[in-house]
Amino acid sequence: MSYGVSHSVDSIIYGADVFDGLGNASQPLDVAIKGERIAALGDLSSLQTLNKIDGHGLCLAPGFIDVHTHDDLELLRNPAMAAKITQGVTTVITGNCGISAAPAKLHSDAPDPMNLLGDKSEFQFSSMADYITAFQRQPANVNVAALVGHTTLRNNVMGELLRPANADEITAMQQQLDEAIAQGALGLSTGLAYRNANHASEAEILAFGPVLKKHNALYTTHLRTEFDAVLDAMDEAFLMENNFDIKVIISHLKCAGKNNWGRAPQLLAKFAEQGKNSRCSCDAYPYAASSSTLDLTQVTADFEITVTWSEPHPQMAGRTLADIASDWHLSLLEAATQLQPAGAIYHGLSEQDVQTILAFERTMIGSDGLPCDPHPHPRLWGSFPRVLGHYSRDQGLFSLATAIHKMTGLSAANYRLTDRGVIKQGNFADLVLFNRHTICDNATFINSELPASGIHRVWTNGHATLIDNRMIVARSGKFLTSHGKTHD
Repeated sequence: MSYGVSHSVDSIIYGADVFDGLGNASQPLDVAIKGERIAALGDLSSLQTLNKIDGHGLCLAPGFIDVHTHDDLELLRNPAMAAKITQGVTTVITGNCGISAAPAKLHSDAPDPMNLLGDKSEFQFSSMADYITAFQRQPANVNVAALVGHTTLRNNVMGELLRPANADEITAMQQQLDEAIAQGALGLSTGLAYRNANHASEAEILAFGPVLKKHNALYTTHLRTEFDAVLDAMDEAFLMENNFDIKVIISHLKCAGKNNWGRAPQLLAKFAEQGKNSRCSCDAYPYAASSSTLDLTQVTADFEITVTWSEPHPQMAGRTLADIASDWHLSLLEAATQLQPAGAIYHGLSEQDVQTILAFERTMIGSDGLPCDPHPHPRLWGSFPRVLGHYSRDQGLFSLATAIHKMTGLSAANYRLTDRGVIKQGNFADLVLFNRHTICDNATFINSELPASGIHRVWTNGHATLIDNRMIVARSGKFLTSHGKTHD
């Protein structure tokens, strides 16, 4: 049925297998777009349109939501957002792992790991309102919703980060967080495993609880450790829910380090222990390798480490740390020290653990890609097609409907993104049309910036942003808040 729509519409997609984003089985339906929204679903043969798209044999899903990105400055740098649009991603969550482009006040070079986002000159937003204004002036092809980074707040108020914040500094950070959320941020993220946040005490983190509670905002966290003491780190994260009834999302849930392989069931049991009524959730990326700055505490011979960039030795990008150390006649740790500051890919995860966590009912999909990396992890270009193709179709880890739910409806619900993540009349027309039989991630650890196959069309807020491998710079993205508002 056409739900009463009797006039002409902008576009109609005919006969696609429509996945609603809620995990339900697909239905063959026509879908009409008018303006920014979905105008009608059903048999729409009576409607008029000048733009007819044949969807027969293809799948139509809500635009994918990348809940874990570091695209804060990339959105402004490269508004086409090819790495995301070519995967079918139409919304990104920025400000993860404790680092955000706003509100930021750099006094010198960006501290680790804020340097993953961009150069000092690009950090120009002392308030969230400034960042939103910059996005409004130059919208990207994707929607964006932003978290405030704890390390960014520490950088703003502390001259020395390798210590706990004092009372005055905590008060200043609370005020900055309060202002940023009032201006449109979703909540707070922490990256407690990183050196420049690791000295923050549990009390320092919990001091943000009243601010988050005031705004009914979110707390996301890159745990204090993902290695041996990961269960204790999860307990620390859950204190935000236990003490303040705040929604907690654990970033890129994993069992890191070879001696922790096989512990994924323990991590999921920790969620069960937290309770069936807990709102705590998590995200994961579909690879058995992580990527970040080159952390001296993670240097090991247990698994391969690939250097992705190095400021003093840029020619070493793409080489393994072991090969570099051998050439330099140094130990792994000595070579890593010589490369600093640098980035790395760590092949330190178990594939079975990755699958166990991906299949967990509370797990959303996030890429955690690093767009500034000159030799990025393939997750930047391949995460979402990899879930649909490799893990759902080829491995049978979960149904296609479940895979889509993990990157659409579940994500929109957890991040409280109104009228998105579900194909429904009246919702925003963030859509992706793909072939379930050919969708495939092509990016590899050697050639990591190859676009995926099988994505036919993408729409962001009703505007086409990809048609048969051709990018269209529509600049149709919006800044989203968790309060149901969009900043146009």
